[in-house]
Amino acid sequence: MTASHRPVIRWLGILSALTLSLLMAPIQARAFDVATVSVPAGPFIQGSDRAEREAAYRLDEAAYGHSITRKNKWYESEPARKPVDLPAFHIMRTPVTNALYARFVNSTGHRVPDVDQKTWRDYRLVHPFKRTRQFAWVGSKVPGGRDLHPVVMVSRADAEAFAKWLSAETGKRWALPTEQQWEKAARGPNGNRFPWGNAFNPDLLNSHDKGPFTTMPVGSFADGASPYGLLDPAGQVFEWTSTPSSAQRSIVKGGSWDDSGCGVCRPAARHSRPDNIKHILVGFRLVHMPLTAN
Repeated sequence: MTASHRPVIRWLGILSALTLSLLMAPIQARAFDVATVSVPAGPFIQGSDRAEREAAYRLDEAAYGHSITRKNKWYESEPARKPVDLPAFHIMRTPVTNALYARFVNSTGHRVPDVDQKTWRDYRLVHPFKRTRQFAWVGSKVPGGRDLHPVVMVSRADAEAFAKWLSAETGKRWALPTEQQWEKAARGPNGNRFPWGNAFNPDLLNSHDKGPFTTMPVGSFADGASPYGLLDPAGQVFEWTSTPSSAQRSIVKGGSWDDSGCGVCRPAARHSRPDNIKHILVGFRLVHMPLTAN
C-alpha cells in the first residue's frame, strides 16, 4: 500500500463506522420502545359518591364474609365525584415487567427486588416471609418463568431510579404518574366504577376471586382494559403514584392479586404505603408528557 492510498483507506474506515452506527441506531431505539397509551387532554370524573362507596363495601362483605373495610372506613378518603381537567400524557400500557426492570439492573447495578426476613417482619404484614420467595431475585436473575410478570418488591425510590434511567435511555421524561393521571387512565373520562364499566366482573382481572393468588404475565386480561387501552389497571399489583398521602407515604392504586371483592380495585379507591416498603403486592408503571409539552 502506497502512502497515497492511506487517506482513502482511513476515510473508508470512517464511513463504514458511520454507516454501521446509523444502521444500529433504529435497532437501539426499538430496543427501548415501551408500549404506551395516549390519554388526551381534557376533563375526567375523579372520585366517588356515596352510592359507589356503599357498593364497594358490599362487594367486600360478600367476598370476605365480614365488614372490616366498612368498619375501618377504607373508602371514605376518596374525594367526592368532580370533573378534573388534565393535560395530555402517555402512560405505559402495562406495569413494568421483570424483564424490563432487569435491563435497568444490569445497566446500572441497582439493587435487585428482594427483602430480608427481619425487614419483612418489621413491616407487620399478613403475608408470611416464605410467600415473598417466589418474587425474590437470585443475584441479578429474574425468578424463573416470571420475565413478563410485573416487577414487585420495589420501593418508590427504586421506581424513581428506574424512571431516571429510562429517561436517559429514551430521551423522554419518564416519571411516576400522579394519582389523578393514574385514575383518569384507568377509568376513562366518564367516571366508571371499574376500568371496563360499572359492574364488578372477576373474569376481567387478576384478583383473589378466581386466583391464581400470585402475579400473572402482564396484559392477560385484554377485555379488562380501560377506555384508553390501559391493561391491568385493576388487580394484579398496586401501583406507586407520585402523590403523597402523608409524611413518607404515597398513594398506591389498583388493587392486587391478593384482593377479593374487589372494592379496592376500583380506580377511585385510595390506598397508601410507606415510600420505602418493598411489598409483594406493589409494582409501578410510568408516564411521560407529549413532546409538544416539553
